[in-house]
Order: sequence, then C-alpha cells, then structure tokens
Amino acid sequence: MESVVYQFLIEVPRAAAIWSVLLVLALGVLTALVARPEPARRDNEPTGQVEDPVATAAADLRRYAGEVAVAATGAAQNARRRRDAWRAAQAELDRAWAGYDEAESAARRLTSGAALPTPRTPRTPAEYAARERWLHHAAMAAHWRGDLSARQLSDVLARRAGWDPRRHPAEQEIVLARVVRDGRLAVYRAAAERERDAWRAAELAAEAARALSAEAYAAGERLRPNRLPAPHRVGVGRPAVRLRWRPARVG
Repeated sequence: MESVVYQFLIEVPRAAAIWSVLLVLALGVLTALVARPEPARRDNEPTGQVEDPVATAAADLRRYAGEVAVAATGAAQNARRRRDAWRAAQAELDRAWAGYDEAESAARRLTSGAALPTPRTPRTPAEYAARERWLHHAAMAAHWRGDLSARQLSDVLARRAGWDPRRHPAEQEIVLARVVRDGRLAVYRAAAERERDAWRAAELAAEAARALSAEAYAAGERLRPNRLPAPHRVGVGRPAVRLRWRPARVG
C-alpha cells in the first residue's frame, strides 16, 4: 500500500509538468498564428468578383465608338487635303491648256503666213552673222520664258537637231514656234495626267471619309439606350463632297 501511494505521489507531479509544457507550447503556436499579418494580395490575383458582361460590352462599345470617331475625323481632314490638291491640279491644268492654246495659235498664224515668198536678202557673211544673232537672241528669250529647255537651247547654239542659223529669220521663227508649241503640249499632257491622279486620290479619300463617318454615327447610336434605327447613309458634321472628274481637253 505504501508503495502504491509513493508511486502515485511521484507520477502525478511528473504528468502535471508534462501537460504544463505542452499547454505552453500550444499557446505559443496559437499566438504566433494570430499575430502573423495576412499577405498582401497582388494586383493581378483574382478578387473573386465576377465581371458584369453587360458593363464590359458597354465599355468596349464606348472605346470602339471613340476610336471610330477619331478615325472619321482624320479621314475627313485627309479628304479635304486631297480635294484641295485636286483643285490645285485643275488650276495647273487650266494654265497649261491656256499656254498650249496660245502657242498653237501663234504657230498656226506663222504657218499660214509661210505661203508668202521669203524676203530676198544678200547672202553675205554679214547677213549670215545677223541671222545667227537673231536666232540666238530668239532662242535665249524662249529659254528664259520657259519655252525651251537647257538641252534645246544647247542644240540651237551648237547647230544640232536640225537648227541651221543660215535660214532666213522668217523660217526660223516658224520652226521656233513649232518647237515651243510641242513643248507646251507636253507640259499640258503631263498636267492632265497629274490632274487625273489627283482626282482619283480625292475620290478614294472622299469614299473612305463617308464610310467612316457612317460607321462613327452608327457606333454613337448604339450607345444610346433607346435608339432609333440608323439611317442608311448619314454623315457626321460636314459631309464629304463628291468630286467629279473633268476629262482633259483633247490636244
């Protein structure tokens, strides 16, 4: 009996000490878990909230409408620039035609007067020198007016390409008038080609502006809650002017 009591008195404090140590450890672990801060959530981590598909579609539609409106504004500006370029090409074509018409009239007038006999002058060295001076002076004047190129003037001075300073000035004037007429005809044809290209570019730019304007209007209408059906072709702001190409005159 005494041994049992003795054993009880020894084991009970030992067990109590073990349970005390375990209780202290458990309390320490629990305190550490409670005191530890929650890790910060990254921006790219999902919040757990579900996006509203209607709001997302509305935001996409607003963004698309803004982009189309910007594109339509740029297309309208480009159409105006192309239209101004076409009008400038038209004015250049009119000037080229007037210059050619003037040169053609002068050449025709001189050619009709060629039926008259050429004035007879003494064929002396002084006469030939005077004819050459006249040709050089006339060619230089035509060059400064822009009717003869530098290459053509060089041919006159070097007696190339059929230029003969020994001819009478009346004959030389006819030849020079025809060369000037042909040069202005080439200028007119080049201006006509530029005018046609400018018209095509202006027409394409106008079509693009009209298409983007209609699309911008439709996108804006889709943003309205109670929208009416969009008209078939509606422009935003000032509509693009439809250009009409005027065919070049037949030379």
